[in-house]
Amino acid sequence: MGLTKSEIFTEQQNQISQIAKVFGHPARVAILQYLFKINSCICGDLVDEIGLAQPTISQHLKELKKIGLIKGNIEGTSICYCIDKTNWSQMKAVISEFLDQDLNMTCC
Repeated sequence: MGLTKSEIFTEQQNQISQIAKVFGHPARVAILQYLFKINSCICGDLVDEIGLAQPTISQHLKELKKIGLIKGNIEGTSICYCIDKTNWSQMKAVISEFLDQDLNMTCC
């Protein structure tokens, strides 16, 4: 598979693509929903809650953290994760702007 040539696209197009990729896996959606539901940081209950192996959960957390939707703080020997509210709000604005475009097409 070749390079995506992301440099030829706008910053917004690249952002939307990255967000869509992260939301493209149901485990990541489930992790985010759980973090919102508990409304606090989570240190280790995700394996029991989501039902996937720890290495798999860790990989999904890494992807969510990479685009900034969650943040992690080291507490003892574990990392506690929570929603990054600032980045979440920015992501919502980018996606809303994209989805709120009016379709003024007269064809088809």
